[in-house]
Amino acid sequence: MPNSQLESRSFSAHVDFGDERFVFGQSSAMRALQAKLTTVAISRVPVLIYGQSGTGKELLARTIHRLSSMSDGAFLKVNCAAVPATLFDSELSECEKDAFAGAKGKPPGQVESSNKGTLFLDEITEIDSASQVKVLELLQGGRVCFVGGRGDTEAEIRIICSTKGDPEREVANGSFREDLYYRINVISLRLPTLRERRDDIPALVEHFIESFNTKFSCQARPLSQRLIAALQSFDWPGNIRQLENMIKRYVILGSEEVIIGELNSKMQLNQLFADIPEFSVGKSISLKHVTKDMVRNFERQIITKVLEAHRWNRTEAARALNISYRSLLQKVKSSQLVNPRTQSSTEQ
Repeated sequence: MPNSQLESRSFSAHVDFGDERFVFGQSSAMRALQAKLTTVAISRVPVLIYGQSGTGKELLARTIHRLSSMSDGAFLKVNCAAVPATLFDSELSECEKDAFAGAKGKPPGQVESSNKGTLFLDEITEIDSASQVKVLELLQGGRVCFVGGRGDTEAEIRIICSTKGDPEREVANGSFREDLYYRINVISLRLPTLRERRDDIPALVEHFIESFNTKFSCQARPLSQRLIAALQSFDWPGNIRQLENMIKRYVILGSEEVIIGELNSKMQLNQLFADIPEFSVGKSISLKHVTKDMVRNFERQIITKVLEAHRWNRTEAARALNISYRSLLQKVKSSQLVNPRTQSSTEQ
């Protein structure tokens, strides 16, 4: 594709990004990323994508490939964290017959297969020192040795790398080569976490519902505005991947209660850990007392929510909690729980 055509592309609603389109959004964080992307795609220089797990690093890499002049070539991915160090060399380069035990006519490696295309090295900081040398050679000269050492092969490829870690820290502690870091980091792009782009959640939810309705032949309805607001208030430690999986369960099961129950359990668990006190060297604590207090507070939250769900009908709440009515009364009294409607009428 000519550069002039690429330069004329814009990130408007009229551009079709295929399956990758949900990476984008209207939040300020994503708009800043979009502003760079056309220029980045046109060049063939290496790109390093930063981002937590689940933020869409591979999808961003695929989008760069689709917008580039090498889009007619293959997009091939090597998961550096999953490939054993002893096999990374054969994964990257072509395996010749009898180069090692079991290598009998193995298909070409990723470099040869992605010639005139894009090679995506996912979690690049996970590779060992020997593999780092192989990638560096490829970046420096566009050539890679066959396994077995009987010649080189040339490769005209675009290399995109990703990491969820901190490459500069890996360089500082000596586990990642400094020269390789500067080779792969010609252009860097950072994907924000989902909690940094909460404004995009409604559009992401709409996309996932439409996509999974089609995929699973379902007819799940759009989420209520109340539930959308709850999703926007959640912290999303698993980012877009976590949201995607949650919406997939909703589409398949067809009930908002699936999401409500999951959000409640995760928020309660987060609150439980948030209540753990800060500790410092020289400070003594009573593990028994701290644990007892946390359990009591957590139990109080559960009882309160069950009572609220049953409109403070203590008989139904006791049955839902699978405890006796008397036990519930004792817990309500010890926790000093008060029905807000009863309290309000008393005050009047």
